[in-house]
Amino acid sequence: MSGHTTGADWRRTHTCGDLRKADVGQTVVLNGWVHKRRDHGGIYFVDLRDRYGLTQVVIGTHLADAIKLSPEDTVSVTGRVVARDPHNVNPERVTGEIEVMADALIILSKSKTPPFQIEDEDVAVETRLRWRYIDLRRPAMQKNMVHRSRFINAMRRSFERQNFVEVETPILTRATPEGARDYLVPSRVHPGEFFALPQSPQIFKQLLMVAGFDRYYQIVRCFRDEDLRADRQPEFTQIDIETSFLGEAEIQAMMEEMIRAMFKETLDIALPDPFPRMTWAEAMGRYGSDKPDLRVP
Repeated sequence: MSGHTTGADWRRTHTCGDLRKADVGQTVVLNGWVHKRRDHGGIYFVDLRDRYGLTQVVIGTHLADAIKLSPEDTVSVTGRVVARDPHNVNPERVTGEIEVMADALIILSKSKTPPFQIEDEDVAVETRLRWRYIDLRRPAMQKNMVHRSRFINAMRRSFERQNFVEVETPILTRATPEGARDYLVPSRVHPGEFFALPQSPQIFKQLLMVAGFDRYYQIVRCFRDEDLRADRQPEFTQIDIETSFLGEAEIQAMMEEMIRAMFKETLDIALPDPFPRMTWAEAMGRYGSDKPDLRVP
């Protein structure tokens, strides 16, 4: 069986980071992108990649489509998991003790020659942004996205434990007197009138407090029409929090708990409980800054 998907079951049974030595003997279906292809005299070795990892696939000449494979082709492979010879084990991969002997190959999508190789590190930013979907295939980029997702989910779980309510607030709103210019969106229904994109959900979170939602948060997009700075761009994500009936020490303890949970769940780093404290006067006296870098002696 080779060629396209007609009459074939291409649904994967495992990801390219799943298989281990304990899976030897199983028949599996892997889907992914061709990372590398090597010709060893009629036998082809293909590193198949998805966001979970890499698996080496061995393809014989009986699968004619193997000859046509090129980098970034999307394929489905059905085959048997076999153990690699001890001297061929790749200790740098979690799947390095096994390989898949392909019995069937389906080319799901052919790729043109990529503008840059996935493993290239020295690619101009302009090129990466123009071909963003290829840039996002790079393991480092995918690791960043997954890492961010884990941080956000750990934060949500911490807020849930502390009885916070997550509320989405409107994006199309009225202008508010804040520090930057608003981005404006013209109204089709009311010609000559405009919505403003929120610089922050200030009005709405105040409404929520008055309404009795004493603990609110959201991970929110903010829009500010201002000159670019090193830590600011026209739109950015902000963790927005509002509470009622709490003192300064209680709010600090809540935020510390959230940060501790995020670092423990995502990085397995145990932060101190409570965080080290110093007064403003001590910070200014020792460091000359109210946001000191404690790594400086």
